[in-house]
Amino acid sequence: MEKAKILEDLIKKQGYSLKAFAAKCDMPYTTLYGIMKNGVGKATVDNVIIICQNLGITIDELEKISSGGKSKSFEPSYEDVERLVARNGKQMSVAQKMRLIQLLSEIDD
Repeated sequence: MEKAKILEDLIKKQGYSLKAFAAKCDMPYTTLYGIMKNGVGKATVDNVIIICQNLGITIDELEKISSGGKSKSFEPSYEDVERLVARNGKQMSVAQKMRLIQLLSEIDD
């Protein structure tokens, strides 16, 4: 599978648009869009590293996935969860909010 397509799929699986993910990476949207359109091979190594780090994968894992291997499951950071709740909290019902609070209180530190 093409590496740019893999990265784009991972970005979407994590709930980001390209524009929002570019902001997370502190990268111009046009740079990220160009990488997705023209391929990873034409991107700078620094940009590929930044993208992979923000996706929680290594460049080696990207290479493995592109060769047909499986990716590790995504483990969202606290900031990812916080952003998701902040973005969607107004659309959540009271029952959904209470369930979220209950789930969070069950997490062992």
